Amino acid sequence: MTKNALWVALLGSIGALGTAFIAQYVFDLWPCVLCLYQRWPYAVVIVISLAGIALRKRVEIGPLLLLCALAFAITAAIGGYHVGVEQGWWEGTAECVGDTAKASSLQDLKAKIMSTPIVRCDEVAWSLFGISMAGYNVIFGAVLAVFSVFAALSSFRNR
Repeated sequence: MTKNALWVALLGSIGALGTAFIAQYVFDLWPCVLCLYQRWPYAVVIVISLAGIALRKRVEIGPLLLLCALAFAITAAIGGYHVGVEQGWWEGTAECVGDTAKASSLQDLKAKIMSTPIVRCDEVAWSLFGISMAGYNVIFGAVLAVFSVFAALSSFRNR
């Protein structure tokens, strides 16, 4: 399990980001700020996984897998928060309603509003079986986090 665990983390992260970019650029499902926050941990896992794969002969992969698990848990937590915002369980962040405060004039404000797609965090843009994209991210991130923890533990036992 540990031999290919970094590959699983890498491919899972590429798949998650690929799905997000396809949804955005092919199906015009523009992300809100919380959607964007959920992407960053996957990018971190890609960097960690590539480094671990490149250095696997010289570096212990257990700690790298724990870092991957942490990143997956973070994206799942952000996704869980996002699901709560979508469901109205709590309010989103100030960024969830759009960023127009940095405009220096009325013309700048109008240009910014007209050029930016308005995407609110509390509106579900797409769902399948009643689960939003943020909900699927919670599931996917949590599964990958648990997998990474077990792979790391296996790596520590096999030392």
